Amino acid sequence: MVFEGNHGKCRACAMAVPRPSPIDAARREQLEQLWQQLGLSPPLPLKDDELAQLNEALTHTSSGLHPHHEQLEFLGDAVLRLAATEFIASTQPQLPMGERSALRAQLVSDQWLAQLGEQIGIARWWQIGAMASGDVAGHATLRAELSEALIGAIYAIGGLQAVQAWLTPYWQPTSAAVLADPHRGNSKSALQEWSQGQALGLPAYDTREASRRHGDPRRFHCRVSLPDLLAEGWGGSRREAEQHAAAALLAEIKASNGDRA
Repeated sequence: MVFEGNHGKCRACAMAVPRPSPIDAARREQLEQLWQQLGLSPPLPLKDDELAQLNEALTHTSSGLHPHHEQLEFLGDAVLRLAATEFIASTQPQLPMGERSALRAQLVSDQWLAQLGEQIGIARWWQIGAMASGDVAGHATLRAELSEALIGAIYAIGGLQAVQAWLTPYWQPTSAAVLADPHRGNSKSALQEWSQGQALGLPAYDTREASRRHGDPRRFHCRVSLPDLLAEGWGGSRREAEQHAAAALLAEIKASNGDRA
């Protein structure tokens, strides 16, 4: 669902906007379809305040509607890390702490959240502004933000157990892939190993803050270079931006070398 938005109002003014009227029947049906499709608990029907939280999670700031997703995204960030920590502890109890941290970083990354949003078809239920709708390149960021907000809403409605039950089937293949990778998904380490093996020296990273908005998944921009090679990436932290840039450069190297990198 796309809205014209209300970009001219200041944040303080937006905070003064009253909460919306009750959700209409069509939107209620949409939200209940989402809840049922995801196999979430508690079972339908949801209470009015639970539907309101679900609707809030799927309402992006760009829509100009209130309340929007930011508070639930903030909650979802904390819940996601806790749920991932417990998932790793229960499925990989012998994994050293350093490797647990590396695995968790993959399970809570913006890239993983964007993939989750794509898998569940979150665009069918989101409410975004017209400009955001037209910015197709930014849809991965929208999917990541609203997926994290959705996690916050699921926690508020069903608790941590509901979040874990929902995310575990999505985490299992990611976890298996990361653990099968000798670099544990650490693209910087993999790129450094490759570059040194090719006698190209160490990759050079130029990382800068591109946004000051808290929680912005594109807050930092990074360019990584080697002789005759260059790639870039974005992330919510310097580390994430550098990892994404390294992953992008590795992908280019593999493509040009016939996947032998």
